[in-house]
Amino acid sequence: MDIIALHRRGLSERKISERLGCHRKTVKRYIQAGQKPEYRKTKRRGSILTPYYPIIEDLLEEDDYRATWIYNRVKQIGYPGGYDTVKLYIRKIKKKLRRQAYLRFETVPGLQGQMDWADFQVADFQGGSFTVYLFVLVLGFSRAMFAMFVDRCTLQSFMDAHIHSFHYLGGIPMEMLYDNMKNVVISRTGGQTVFNVEFFHFTQHYGFKPMTCPPYSPWVKGKVERPVDYIRESFWRGYHFTTIEQANRDLLRWLNETANCREHGTHRQRVDMRWQQELKSLSPCPATDYDTSLKEYRRVYKDCFISYNASQYQVPPDVIGKKILLKIKDGVIRFYDDDRLLVTHCEAEQKGTRVSDATITAQILKQRKQGKKKYGRIKGKATRGLVNGSLYPQVLYRPLSFYDQIAQGGGAWIN
Repeated sequence: MDIIALHRRGLSERKISERLGCHRKTVKRYIQAGQKPEYRKTKRRGSILTPYYPIIEDLLEEDDYRATWIYNRVKQIGYPGGYDTVKLYIRKIKKKLRRQAYLRFETVPGLQGQMDWADFQVADFQGGSFTVYLFVLVLGFSRAMFAMFVDRCTLQSFMDAHIHSFHYLGGIPMEMLYDNMKNVVISRTGGQTVFNVEFFHFTQHYGFKPMTCPPYSPWVKGKVERPVDYIRESFWRGYHFTTIEQANRDLLRWLNETANCREHGTHRQRVDMRWQQELKSLSPCPATDYDTSLKEYRRVYKDCFISYNASQYQVPPDVIGKKILLKIKDGVIRFYDDDRLLVTHCEAEQKGTRVSDATITAQILKQRKQGKKKYGRIKGKATRGLVNGSLYPQVLYRPLSFYDQIAQGGGAWIN
């Protein structure tokens, strides 16, 4: 508009160009057009990935595959482009899928519990850091919660934390919902979940049904996902401790005084009041807790030692050649022949150690001593003389002339 106005006032194209700071050709083009400029949208070239859009969308509807996995599939069927193009398109599709609405699922009292792990970073005094892990279990109806810290997410600590939670919460729900963690699920075969054998025995002992979320679907167990953030902000932020035992004592106090006494944001009631209602519907804990020891079978060598974790442990001699059961927990190994406890040893701190027991050693020496006496008596009886039963049979003595006569054919052999 300025170009056309200055041109009407009689200014040359050069003067207009100098005054407005644009090129003379630009000035000339707009003067000749005689109208206001309009934005012209140019047609964009299609993406190299366009022919593969339907395939990618079908795969994402089937499951929440990673971009690397889908990239390898489309590459196999002829996609000539790079990984970044696939990644950006998949990110856009996943954002659309996440906008889907979900109905909140509320459970009746005693029906369901939900469990999850969370990791917490801890700064040490030397300027480094290490990780502790938080076990969280929440009852679906009341939102009553139990939590505890552990050093490692082992199967043993996983089951021990369950036992603590059942005793704290006052019972066991009918079913428990989990992620597809290795402590719970070994694999999925033909759409069927294959559970960890030891954990499955644990669920049978306590009488609840294990259930797993679909892969990459954390919103399914949202009742336990939110409390993890609540613990981070309300308890953990700014907290200092020296040992995990101290942290668990403080966390238990916080659960009793704060978390399980608050008014919950969903059902708008105090958690402890709903908890009291749910207690009547929980199954009672069994009379004895499940043995969460790590269990291994080992064969006993001829020297009365067995090998475990690159060390050797002595057991009684009456189980030589047998396979016996080892139960390992908290640095202690118990050795069983069927249901008979043979011996208990502390786990060796260094590999290559031979752990023995003075009582078993004395027992082995005594058995060997008795075995030698027995062997001597049997051997003596087997080698006694045939005539008089003596070790020294009587021999008939004859003069040498008698044998010379026999040798020359002058007589016959006699007995």
